Amino acid sequence: MSSQRFTLGQRLQRLFLVALSRLPAPLQRLLARPPVNSAGDRMAPDMALLMRVSESGPDYSDLSPAEAREMTERDLALFGDRAAACAVEEEVEIADGLWATRYSSGGAPRALVLFFHGGGFVLGSRASYAGPARLLVDGTGADVLSVEYRLAPEDPFPVAHDDALAAWRYVVDHAAGWGIDPHRIVVAGESAGGNIAAVLCQQVRGEAVQPVLQVLIQPVTDISVHRPSQDEFAASPALSAKQVAWFMEHYLPDGADHRDPRVSPLLTDDLAGLPRTIVSLAGFDPLHDDGLAYATALLESGVPAEVVHEPGLVHGFISFTAVSPSSKRATERIVASVAAALERTDRASSTTTKKAS
Repeated sequence: MSSQRFTLGQRLQRLFLVALSRLPAPLQRLLARPPVNSAGDRMAPDMALLMRVSESGPDYSDLSPAEAREMTERDLALFGDRAAACAVEEEVEIADGLWATRYSSGGAPRALVLFFHGGGFVLGSRASYAGPARLLVDGTGADVLSVEYRLAPEDPFPVAHDDALAAWRYVVDHAAGWGIDPHRIVVAGESAGGNIAAVLCQQVRGEAVQPVLQVLIQPVTDISVHRPSQDEFAASPALSAKQVAWFMEHYLPDGADHRDPRVSPLLTDDLAGLPRTIVSLAGFDPLHDDGLAYATALLESGVPAEVVHEPGLVHGFISFTAVSPSSKRATERIVASVAAALERTDRASSTTTKKAS
């Protein structure tokens, strides 16, 4: 896993953004004039200031995928929290050419989180999402396996889902060797990774070993229709309609069925029997309505689903934790929700064991 080296200019840029994020909220509001969305939510002042600064920056959707990856990897490293390294951070080869990083506290893990990064199926890496992975380890007591699934356009749909299924089979087979009950595996992902996580849980439904929990952070759940949040935030510097179209152009082969449940997991015939779910939404995210529709459908199908709503934030906030205290707190709330869900399953397992004895 490569480490990011910053130039002097990049280090100064990071210091500048961190300084802006620490300004008093009234001054941030004066400088950024935070917008209000159709639900009446006002964008967090530190996030509004970051978006104002980002508006004038280059757009990766004007570049080739290779150039866009170089730019976004640098930006993600600049904006992300430099969380302390875990006691164990090891490379794991899931299959030929399919790699992951296992993060562990080095103690007895209470579970394993199988994590899929975001990036529209074209961008992103386990290196650029090391911060969220380390926060999950620190806040939940679980190990994290972050997967470097293959990206489009070199490997278009459905390759990422094939890699996810291979990763699932691997962790089920190897969890015990890491001291983890295979029935204590959480499947999690952000944005495109949330789509991958949702599809994976549908694919393994009914098997002898299934996820104990799925965590869908601002997930892509249905590209077959246009929902209101996509129009409302079409010009968002965090994720614009132009960027979404760029992602889909590279990810989906010509003629791909947008209603295929592997593309749009909301459209599967039946959601019953899926694991307990946490869905994280942001109030200024074009994918807000996608995630809300999936959470609603899960509840209607009898699946316990918790929505963690961040009304003042934008798409991808888990990657802005160094330059937005609001994003850091929101990411910590996701981690706390995962920890609480694992605690509930611990109590439920203990109660079941006592009754059986």
